[in-house]
Amino acid sequence: MDLRQLQGFVQVAELGSFTRASRLLGVAQPALSRQVRALETELHQTLFTRTGRGVTLTEPGKRLLAHGRGILQQVERARLDLEEHRGAPVGHLAIGLPPSVGRVLTAPLVVAFRDRLPQATLTVVEGLSAYVLEWLLQGRVDVALVYQAPPDPAIDRLPVFDEPLYLVSARSGRRGSAAVGPAVSLAEVAARELVIPSRPHSLRMQLETVLAAAGLKPRIGVEIESVPAILDLVQHHGLHAVLSLDALRGHEVELQARPVRLPGGQTLTTPLAIATSAQRPRGPLIEQGVALVHELLLAPR
Repeated sequence: MDLRQLQGFVQVAELGSFTRASRLLGVAQPALSRQVRALETELHQTLFTRTGRGVTLTEPGKRLLAHGRGILQQVERARLDLEEHRGAPVGHLAIGLPPSVGRVLTAPLVVAFRDRLPQATLTVVEGLSAYVLEWLLQGRVDVALVYQAPPDPAIDRLPVFDEPLYLVSARSGRRGSAAVGPAVSLAEVAARELVIPSRPHSLRMQLETVLAAAGLKPRIGVEIESVPAILDLVQHHGLHAVLSLDALRGHEVELQARPVRLPGGQTLTTPLAIATSAQRPRGPLIEQGVALVHELLLAPR
Protein backbone atom coordinates (compact mmCIF):
# COMPACT_ATOMS: atom_id res chain seq x y z
CA MET A 1 0.00 0.00 0.00
CA ASP A 2 1.28 3.48 -0.81
CA LEU A 3 0.08 6.92 0.22
CA ARG A 4 -1.41 7.67 -3.18
CA GLN A 5 -3.62 4.59 -3.01
CA LEU A 6 -4.63 5.44 0.55
CA GLN A 7 -5.44 9.04 -0.32
CA GLY A 8 -7.54 7.93 -3.27
CA PHE A 9 -9.42 5.42 -1.14
CA VAL A 10 -10.14 8.03 1.58
CA GLN A 11 -11.43 10.58 -0.94
CA VAL A 12 -13.73 8.03 -2.60
CA ALA A 13 -15.01 6.91 0.81
CA GLU A 14 -15.70 10.45 2.01
CA LEU A 15 -17.37 11.59 -1.22
CA GLY A 16 -19.17 8.32 -1.96
CA SER A 17 -18.23 8.53 -5.63
CA PHE A 18 -15.25 7.72 -7.85
CA THR A 19 -16.30 10.51 -10.21
CA ARG A 20 -16.32 13.24 -7.56
CA ALA A 21 -13.10 11.95 -5.98
CA SER A 22 -11.28 11.90 -9.34
CA ARG A 23 -12.28 15.53 -9.97
CA LEU A 24 -11.10 16.62 -6.55
CA LEU A 25 -7.78 14.78 -6.84
CA GLY A 26 -7.18 15.73 -10.47
CA VAL A 27 -6.78 12.06 -11.40
CA ALA A 28 -8.53 10.25 -14.25
CA GLN A 29 -11.33 8.05 -12.97
CA PRO A 30 -9.98 4.81 -14.53
CA ALA A 31 -6.61 5.44 -12.85
CA LEU A 32 -8.30 6.06 -9.49
CA SER A 33 -10.36 2.89 -9.88
CA ARG A 34 -7.16 0.91 -10.58
CA GLN A 35 -5.51 2.35 -7.44
CA VAL A 36 -8.43 1.30 -5.24
CA ARG A 37 -8.68 -2.11 -6.91
CA ALA A 38 -4.94 -2.65 -6.32
CA LEU A 39 -5.46 -1.75 -2.67
CA GLU A 40 -8.32 -4.24 -2.37
CA THR A 41 -6.19 -6.93 -4.00
CA GLU A 42 -3.26 -6.26 -1.68
CA LEU A 43 -5.45 -6.35 1.43
CA HIS A 44 -7.59 -9.29 0.20
CA GLN A 45 -10.69 -7.31 1.16
CA THR A 46 -13.57 -5.70 -0.68
CA LEU A 47 -13.60 -2.08 0.49
CA PHE A 48 -16.60 -0.72 -1.41
CA THR A 49 -20.01 -1.92 -2.51
CA ARG A 50 -20.59 -0.44 -5.96
CA THR A 51 -24.12 0.76 -6.75
CA GLY A 52 -25.74 2.78 -9.51
CA ARG A 53 -25.62 5.86 -7.29
CA GLY A 54 -21.99 5.56 -6.23
CA VAL A 55 -20.23 3.48 -3.61
CA THR A 56 -20.72 2.59 0.05
CA LEU A 57 -18.13 1.26 2.45
CA THR A 58 -18.06 -2.37 3.48
CA GLU A 59 -17.18 -3.22 7.07
CA PRO A 60 -13.45 -3.69 6.20
CA GLY A 61 -13.67 -0.39 4.30
CA LYS A 62 -14.98 1.41 7.38
CA ARG A 63 -12.08 0.06 9.42
CA LEU A 64 -9.53 1.11 6.82
CA LEU A 65 -11.07 4.59 6.57
CA ALA A 66 -10.49 5.18 10.31
CA HIS A 67 -6.84 4.11 9.95
CA GLY A 68 -6.35 5.88 6.63
CA ARG A 69 -7.46 9.28 7.91
CA GLY A 70 -5.07 9.00 10.84
CA ILE A 71 -2.14 7.92 8.64
CA LEU A 72 -2.64 10.75 6.17
CA GLN A 73 -3.01 13.29 8.98
CA GLN A 74 0.21 12.08 10.60
CA VAL A 75 2.08 12.34 7.30
CA GLU A 76 0.82 15.90 6.89
CA ARG A 77 1.83 16.73 10.45
CA ALA A 78 5.33 15.40 9.83
CA ARG A 79 5.68 17.69 6.84
CA LEU A 80 4.33 20.69 8.71
CA ASP A 81 6.48 19.96 11.76
CA LEU A 82 9.59 20.28 9.61
CA GLU A 83 8.27 23.51 8.07
CA GLU A 84 7.60 25.04 11.50
CA HIS A 85 11.31 25.19 12.24
CA ARG A 86 11.72 27.71 9.43
CA GLY A 87 9.56 30.40 11.05
CA ALA A 88 6.25 31.07 12.79
CA PRO A 89 3.98 28.10 13.57
CA VAL A 90 2.13 26.98 10.47
CA GLY A 91 -0.02 24.05 9.53
CA HIS A 92 -3.21 22.58 10.90
CA LEU A 93 -4.23 21.93 14.50
CA ALA A 94 -7.17 19.70 15.44
CA ILE A 95 -8.59 20.05 18.95
CA GLY A 96 -11.19 17.75 20.52
CA LEU A 97 -13.53 19.11 23.20
CA PRO A 98 -16.26 17.53 25.34
CA PRO A 99 -19.70 18.96 24.45
CA SER A 100 -20.21 20.70 27.79
CA VAL A 101 -16.97 22.66 27.41
CA GLY A 102 -17.36 23.16 23.68
CA ARG A 103 -20.51 25.22 24.30
CA VAL A 104 -18.49 27.98 25.98
CA LEU A 105 -14.92 27.48 24.75
CA THR A 106 -15.22 27.03 20.98
CA ALA A 107 -15.94 30.65 19.99
CA PRO A 108 -13.24 32.24 22.22
CA LEU A 109 -10.78 29.57 21.08
CA VAL A 110 -11.38 30.25 17.39
CA VAL A 111 -11.08 34.03 17.86
CA ALA A 112 -7.86 33.79 19.89
CA PHE A 113 -6.34 31.19 17.55
CA ARG A 114 -6.95 33.32 14.45
CA ASP A 115 -5.48 36.35 16.21
CA ARG A 116 -2.33 34.69 17.56
CA LEU A 117 -1.61 32.05 14.92
CA PRO A 118 -2.68 33.64 11.63
CA GLN A 119 -0.55 31.30 9.51
CA ALA A 120 -2.16 28.16 10.94
CA THR A 121 -5.63 26.64 10.55
CA LEU A 122 -7.84 25.11 13.21
CA THR A 123 -10.40 22.32 13.43
CA VAL A 124 -12.54 21.90 16.55
CA VAL A 125 -14.50 18.68 17.02
CA GLU A 126 -16.76 17.66 19.90
CA GLY A 127 -17.11 14.23 21.45
CA LEU A 128 -17.30 12.39 24.73
CA SER A 129 -13.97 12.05 26.52
CA ALA A 130 -13.61 8.34 25.63
CA TYR A 131 -14.10 9.11 21.93
CA VAL A 132 -11.82 12.16 21.94
CA LEU A 133 -9.03 10.11 23.53
CA GLU A 134 -9.50 7.46 20.84
CA TRP A 135 -9.23 10.15 18.15
CA LEU A 136 -6.05 11.41 19.82
CA LEU A 137 -4.46 7.96 19.71
CA GLN A 138 -5.53 7.53 16.09
CA GLY A 139 -4.01 10.88 15.12
CA ARG A 140 -7.33 12.50 14.17
CA VAL A 141 -6.83 15.24 16.77
CA ASP A 142 -3.66 16.79 18.16
CA VAL A 143 -5.00 18.12 21.45
CA ALA A 144 -7.84 16.72 23.53
CA LEU A 145 -9.64 18.22 26.50
CA VAL A 146 -10.96 15.35 28.60
CA TYR A 147 -12.56 14.48 31.90
CA GLN A 148 -11.21 11.64 34.03
CA ALA A 149 -8.41 10.70 31.61
CA PRO A 150 -7.21 7.20 32.63
CA PRO A 151 -3.48 6.56 33.08
CA ASP A 152 -1.97 5.63 29.73
CA PRO A 153 1.72 5.75 28.75
CA ALA A 154 0.65 6.77 25.23
CA ILE A 155 -0.95 9.98 26.53
CA ASP A 156 0.59 13.05 28.14
CA ARG A 157 -1.79 14.90 30.46
CA LEU A 158 -1.72 18.46 31.74
CA PRO A 159 -4.17 18.77 34.68
CA VAL A 160 -6.20 21.98 34.56
CA PHE A 161 -8.61 21.92 37.52
CA ASP A 162 -11.28 19.88 39.25
CA GLU A 163 -14.64 21.00 37.90
CA PRO A 164 -17.64 20.89 40.28
CA LEU A 165 -20.61 18.75 39.29
CA TYR A 166 -24.22 19.58 40.09
CA LEU A 167 -27.57 17.86 40.30
CA VAL A 168 -29.54 19.68 37.60
CA SER A 169 -33.32 19.89 37.82
CA ALA A 170 -36.15 21.94 36.33
CA ARG A 171 -36.54 25.13 38.31
CA SER A 172 -39.55 25.34 40.58
CA GLY A 173 -41.11 28.46 42.09
CA ARG A 174 -40.34 31.98 40.91
CA ARG A 175 -38.17 32.29 37.80
CA GLY A 176 -36.06 34.91 39.50
CA SER A 177 -34.77 32.54 42.19
CA ALA A 178 -31.08 31.61 42.30
CA ALA A 179 -29.87 29.28 39.53
CA VAL A 180 -27.49 27.55 41.98
CA GLY A 181 -29.32 26.10 44.96
CA PRO A 182 -28.27 24.44 48.22
CA ALA A 183 -26.17 21.30 48.20
CA VAL A 184 -27.80 17.88 48.04
CA SER A 185 -26.60 14.56 49.39
CA LEU A 186 -25.61 11.50 47.40
CA ALA A 187 -28.77 9.82 48.70
CA GLU A 188 -30.90 12.50 47.05
CA VAL A 189 -29.02 12.08 43.77
CA ALA A 190 -29.63 8.32 43.96
CA ALA A 191 -33.34 8.94 44.57
CA ARG A 192 -33.78 11.03 41.42
CA GLU A 193 -34.51 9.54 38.01
CA LEU A 194 -31.53 10.52 35.89
CA VAL A 195 -30.92 11.14 32.22
CA ILE A 196 -27.25 10.38 31.80
CA PRO A 197 -24.74 9.25 29.15
CA SER A 198 -24.11 5.55 28.74
CA ARG A 199 -20.90 3.79 29.73
CA PRO A 200 -17.98 4.38 29.26
CA HIS A 201 -18.72 8.11 29.59
CA SER A 202 -16.39 9.40 32.29
CA LEU A 203 -19.12 11.22 34.22
CA ARG A 204 -21.33 8.10 34.27
CA MET A 205 -18.46 5.92 35.50
CA GLN A 206 -17.45 8.43 38.17
CA LEU A 207 -21.00 8.85 39.48
CA GLU A 208 -21.56 5.10 39.71
CA THR A 209 -18.24 4.68 41.55
CA VAL A 210 -19.01 7.43 44.07
CA LEU A 211 -22.53 6.12 44.71
CA ALA A 212 -21.31 2.53 45.07
CA ALA A 213 -18.78 3.62 47.71
CA ALA A 214 -21.73 4.99 49.70
CA GLY A 215 -23.79 1.82 49.21
CA LEU A 216 -26.05 3.47 46.62
CA LYS A 217 -26.74 3.13 42.90
CA PRO A 218 -28.24 5.58 40.39
CA ARG A 219 -31.78 5.41 39.02
CA ILE A 220 -31.14 5.54 35.27
CA GLY A 221 -34.23 6.70 33.41
CA VAL A 222 -32.72 7.37 29.97
CA GLU A 223 -29.22 7.08 28.50
CA ILE A 224 -28.41 9.96 26.14
CA GLU A 225 -25.05 11.36 25.03
CA SER A 226 -26.30 14.72 23.75
CA VAL A 227 -26.10 17.63 26.21
CA PRO A 228 -28.89 19.67 24.51
CA ALA A 229 -31.19 16.62 24.58
CA ILE A 230 -30.35 15.98 28.25
CA LEU A 231 -31.20 19.59 29.16
CA ASP A 232 -34.45 19.42 27.22
CA LEU A 233 -35.53 16.28 29.08
CA VAL A 234 -34.63 17.83 32.42
CA GLN A 235 -36.45 21.07 31.65
CA HIS A 236 -39.66 19.62 30.22
CA HIS A 237 -40.01 15.99 31.29
CA GLY A 238 -39.20 15.78 34.98
CA LEU A 239 -35.86 14.02 34.75
CA HIS A 240 -32.64 15.10 36.47
CA ALA A 241 -29.00 15.15 35.38
CA VAL A 242 -25.50 15.48 36.84
CA LEU A 243 -23.54 18.08 34.86
CA SER A 244 -21.07 20.94 35.13
CA LEU A 245 -22.27 24.55 35.05
CA ASP A 246 -20.72 25.01 31.60
CA ALA A 247 -23.28 22.58 30.20
CA LEU A 248 -26.07 24.88 31.39
CA ARG A 249 -24.98 28.04 29.58
CA GLY A 250 -28.05 29.64 28.04
CA HIS A 251 -30.48 27.57 30.14
CA GLU A 252 -29.93 29.09 33.61
CA VAL A 253 -33.40 30.66 33.73
CA GLU A 254 -35.17 27.33 33.33
CA LEU A 255 -32.89 25.06 35.40
CA GLN A 256 -31.53 24.81 38.90
CA ALA A 257 -28.11 23.37 39.73
CA ARG A 258 -27.27 22.09 43.21
CA PRO A 259 -23.78 20.96 44.34
CA VAL A 260 -23.49 17.33 45.36
CA ARG A 261 -22.14 16.87 48.89
CA LEU A 262 -19.97 13.82 49.53
CA PRO A 263 -19.97 11.95 52.88
CA GLY A 264 -16.70 13.60 53.95
CA GLY A 265 -18.10 17.08 53.43
CA GLN A 266 -16.41 17.78 50.09
CA THR A 267 -18.41 18.41 46.93
CA LEU A 268 -18.43 16.18 43.88
CA THR A 269 -15.93 17.27 41.21
CA THR A 270 -14.38 15.78 38.08
CA PRO A 271 -10.78 16.38 36.93
CA LEU A 272 -10.31 18.19 33.63
CA ALA A 273 -7.03 17.75 31.73
CA ILE A 274 -5.46 18.64 28.39
CA ALA A 275 -4.16 15.52 26.66
CA THR A 276 -1.63 15.11 23.85
CA SER A 277 -0.01 12.06 22.32
CA ALA A 278 3.20 10.85 23.92
CA GLN A 279 3.98 8.91 20.74
CA ARG A 280 4.17 11.87 18.35
CA PRO A 281 6.44 14.93 18.49
CA ARG A 282 4.94 18.12 19.92
CA GLY A 283 5.93 20.89 17.55
CA PRO A 284 5.51 24.62 18.19
CA LEU A 285 1.92 24.64 16.89
CA ILE A 286 0.77 21.97 19.34
CA GLU A 287 2.68 23.64 22.17
CA GLN A 288 1.01 26.97 21.50
CA GLY A 289 -2.36 25.30 21.04
CA VAL A 290 -2.08 23.62 24.44
CA ALA A 291 -1.03 26.91 26.06
CA LEU A 292 -3.96 28.73 24.46
CA VAL A 293 -6.55 26.16 25.61
CA HIS A 294 -5.07 26.22 29.11
CA GLU A 295 -5.21 30.02 29.23
CA LEU A 296 -8.82 30.17 28.07
CA LEU A 297 -9.94 27.52 30.54
CA LEU A 298 -8.50 29.47 33.46
CA ALA A 299 -9.91 32.81 32.28
CA PRO A 300 -13.03 34.07 34.11
CA ARG A 301 -16.27 33.05 32.36
